[in-house]
Amino acid sequence: MSRKVRILGIDTGGTMTDTFFVDDKGEYIVGKALTTPADESVGLLNSAKDALHYWNMAEKEAFPQLISLVYSGTIMLNKLLERKGNKVGLIVTAGMEDYLRLERGRQTYLGYSYSDRIHVATHRHNDPLVPLDRIRGVRGRINSIGEEIFPINYQETRQKVSELLDMHIDCLCINLLFSYRNTKHEEKVRVIALKLMEEKGISLPIFLSSELYPVKGDFPRLNTLLIEACVADPSRQQLQNIRQQAKQLGATCDLRIMASHGATIGFEARNLARSLISGPIGGAIGGKFIAQKYGVENIVCSDLGGTSIDMALITAGEYDIKTTPDVNRYLLNLPTVRIDSVGAGTGSFVRINPNSNRIEIGPDSAGSRIGMCYEQGKLTNTTITDCNVVLGIVNPDYFLGGEIKIDKDRAYQAIKEQIAQPLGLDVYSAAAGVIDIFETTLRNQVEAMVTGKGYLPADYTLLCYGGGGPVHVGGYTEGLLLQDILVPTWAAGFSAFGCACADYEYRYDQTIDMPLNPSATDEEKQKLIEFIIQSSKSLRNQVIRDFEKSGIKEDQIQFSSCLRMQYLGQLEDIEIPSPFIDIGKFSDWEEIIARFEDLYSRHYSRSARSPELGYFITRVITIGKIDVHKPQLIDEPLQSEQPPEEAFKGTRQVFWKERMIEARIYEMGRLQAGNVIEGLAIIESPATTFVIPPKRSAKLDEHRVFHLNNSI
Repeated sequence: MSRKVRILGIDTGGTMTDTFFVDDKGEYIVGKALTTPADESVGLLNSAKDALHYWNMAEKEAFPQLISLVYSGTIMLNKLLERKGNKVGLIVTAGMEDYLRLERGRQTYLGYSYSDRIHVATHRHNDPLVPLDRIRGVRGRINSIGEEIFPINYQETRQKVSELLDMHIDCLCINLLFSYRNTKHEEKVRVIALKLMEEKGISLPIFLSSELYPVKGDFPRLNTLLIEACVADPSRQQLQNIRQQAKQLGATCDLRIMASHGATIGFEARNLARSLISGPIGGAIGGKFIAQKYGVENIVCSDLGGTSIDMALITAGEYDIKTTPDVNRYLLNLPTVRIDSVGAGTGSFVRINPNSNRIEIGPDSAGSRIGMCYEQGKLTNTTITDCNVVLGIVNPDYFLGGEIKIDKDRAYQAIKEQIAQPLGLDVYSAAAGVIDIFETTLRNQVEAMVTGKGYLPADYTLLCYGGGGPVHVGGYTEGLLLQDILVPTWAAGFSAFGCACADYEYRYDQTIDMPLNPSATDEEKQKLIEFIIQSSKSLRNQVIRDFEKSGIKEDQIQFSSCLRMQYLGQLEDIEIPSPFIDIGKFSDWEEIIARFEDLYSRHYSRSARSPELGYFITRVITIGKIDVHKPQLIDEPLQSEQPPEEAFKGTRQVFWKERMIEARIYEMGRLQAGNVIEGLAIIESPATTFVIPPKRSAKLDEHRVFHLNNSI
């Protein structure tokens, strides 16, 4: 059969690199390989080989057929963690030179438990992204409404910039107060810097916050600008390696990168920092795709990998956009799909706290070294994966299809010495206890996320994915009366699949902070609309410039606009589509109000609406996108509920809760649509393991998605 490969989604995680190939009929394959941080293109090649062997295809046969190539991963995040990147010089408003040492109070306790947050002694300052000796302040001031209070001091600015250039910096960043309101001062500093570079015979990149991130929140805006200059820009070389690897294999389509706002951007995008946390975002985009295909409005997206578990909520068919996310304990000004890292992953270390003599899980992880069961990893701490291997849940001879050799005896001995003996338990009870703590924590997180929105679990469907998700989904959904529990057969590569579902889109935000009182006149309303339209036009030009870098013309772009709004006096805003782009009428404003009121009642409750307070428009947003090829779900004919004989692999003794139970083992790829599997059963594939608990069952539908029934 002649097969036409159309899409490749790539997800490079802290442990595994996943590749997801889709053909023109919607059929797919998933490849997995260990991530290679030094050169991620190596992990990509290994993962692609692993996937394509299922179709008996060579890479040089498949890659030339691709029309869509999308990457998500941890390149930039790793550079941020390791503090590897450009040597940055920074110009700020005079008096603000200690920005990075003082930080925001909130940033000093990010990631801490509530009990630690209320004790100042446990707060911790980050190491500054730029040391104090490479920060210079210049006099000159714009106020909060964009008026110039006093101009930039030319001689002083020239001297300060010259000092930084003489320190042999790699790039220059300029972040002045309220530059998002008035760009005049930052532009003047750039002109001075360019003139000095010409005199000194050097050429360096210059990054202006008013160009890249013209939004309110001076400190997170500074963090974002510095990450763009220090981390994102140097990461282009890693992305170039991936792009080049694909080109060498025959790919003619260009590489697109998953961005934080839920779409893909071009490789040459100016705002590359948007892809800092691209990995988990893909899963949420795939979740929205599944929600639309299944006609489900509310979904909990649950991504359990080797390093962490990330969750997102899709409510009324849409995910939330967070405008000031925190990444690695840094507050940023990036529009980001609201993803919460709520716990440790299956590679997380398990220890006994010497003070309390209690089990602690994570937050650190083995990453690609898996656990004590993997001798080549050279670890000294046991992990969740070790517990699963010892309990008989994970087949040590079938990890990544048998390519990775797992030593069950080594894991057994590690759990015995590190967990069981200190607690006075046998090894199996100790391992089962660890898993119970792990799954209980995840169950509580799912329930808390849903109830925190004012809903019940019964209002939501749970979508489980990630390599470790199907292993534990039965445990962490026990007792939760969800609408449905979906487990795709391609769960291990679902984030890569989600990347392939994303639009090719650029998004630009600008802070406007304009109030609209209940008593506002028609003239005041029209003035506000005109201001929004003017801002939207400016952002539209930026979208056009970014698409031009990929050879895409303006007439190919589909434009849309959004506003972020809140009631006057409230702290949280929400994002709503706007009906005007270039021109507006008074009637448009009434539609905006109606959309805001409707969406607000969905996010919170109808009784929470407060139109008597008036409204506050915080941001205007312009989005431009073009059509791209997206995957389709497989549509197989339903067969008998009885699984075929060739899918049955035998039985295995599994320690479940308090005793050994015989579990039926199935090969996932040989099950047919319509099959119903009763627990206790373990469904294996090279990429993941799906565990069906006793007294529960799972049905495989025509799209090759399992529906796990709720426990009673």
